[in-house]
Amino acid sequence: MSAPVEFSCAEKIATLTLSRPNHGNTIDPAMALALLQVAERCDDDADIRCVILTGRGKLFCGGGDVGAFAAAGADAPAFLRDLAGTLHAAIVRLMRMRKPLITLVNGPAAGAGMSLAMIGDFALAARSAHFSAAYTALGLSPDGGMSWLLPRVVGLRRAQEIILSNRRVSSDEAERIGLVTRTVDDEQLAATGAEIAAELVAEPMAALGAARGLLLESYDSMLEAHLDREMRSIAELGGSDESRRRVAAFAARRNSNG
Repeated sequence: MSAPVEFSCAEKIATLTLSRPNHGNTIDPAMALALLQVAERCDDDADIRCVILTGRGKLFCGGGDVGAFAAAGADAPAFLRDLAGTLHAAIVRLMRMRKPLITLVNGPAAGAGMSLAMIGDFALAARSAHFSAAYTALGLSPDGGMSWLLPRVVGLRRAQEIILSNRRVSSDEAERIGLVTRTVDDEQLAATGAEIAAELVAEPMAALGAARGLLLESYDSMLEAHLDREMRSIAELGGSDESRRRVAAFAARRNSNG
């Protein structure tokens, strides 16, 4: 039996592939745990400089495994608490690691799958992809960070409408409203993601990681506190060998150009 989340790494780029294609890549406890484990691996391995998250088959991720919810019966509250807790731990590791994350949304994304699609610094969607919240149709509320992420990327009014109405958002609309970074032809999705990843691998990981952290904290900070975080971060990075080398090279180019 194949792993519910496949892991591969080449050229310092780790690729995590949700791999329950016969179940729409829906999230059950085994997949949530596998995602947490590979997220921890990506976070801890200094040789990994960029991470790609995608799905196998026609769907990116259909959200939670509704069959598993139903099978839990009267134990559904405990089941959902444990499932969401594990998934959320994985999302925290992926969003707080110091490596950039690219999500390649290869097909429809619903529920927590839509949440996973949004966590990328670069979220690329195939034209065949579409998005739906899907929670209230099941008598449930969002998880996977959707109620935190969606208002931040599309605005509160659009988030309210998308989550409460459960309507389908096409890939073109997703790009237009900022739910994803860019929509590309299906056959170009992997290549476009690989191109962006190769560019990111060449950038200083400490600087990228610091920028990720500052952006993530920006919504929870008062201006003065956030300015202080920026000051401490840029000062720390300015003392690194990587930054001094790049600053010196930039200054030398500018001087040589007159």
